Amino acid sequence: MFAKLVTIYVALFLTATYAAVEVNHASEAELDGIKGIGPPISRVIIAEREKAEFRNWADFIARVKGAGPKSAARFSAQGLLVAGLPYQAKPESDSKQRTKNSRTTSDLPPATPTAP
Repeated sequence: MFAKLVTIYVALFLTATYAAVEVNHASEAELDGIKGIGPPISRVIIAEREKAEFRNWADFIARVKGAGPKSAARFSAQGLLVAGLPYQAKPESDSKQRTKNSRTTSDLPPATPTAP
C-alpha cells in the first residue's frame, strides 16, 4: 500500500514539473511559469496571439521580440509548445558543417623535407 502511494506521488510530481504549455492557449500565469518568460514577454505573447494564433516556432520567433532560436530551445525544453510541437532547431547545412569540421590542404603546416 505504501509503495503504491509513493508511486502515485512521484508520478503526480513528475507530471506537474513537466507539464506542456501550449502557447496559443496558455494563460499569462502559465507562460510566466516558463523560465525566461516574465510578465513583459507573456504580455507580448498574448497580444500577438490575439491578432492571430502562432502557426509554428518560426512565426513565434518572428513575432515575439526577444525570442530567438536559443531562447525558443530553452522555452521548449521546459515544456512550451507552439501548435502542439516542441522547438526543433534547424541543423546546419552539410556544406557549413563540412567546412567547419574539415581541414583543407591550406590549413596544414608545410611539409618538411626528409633526409634520404
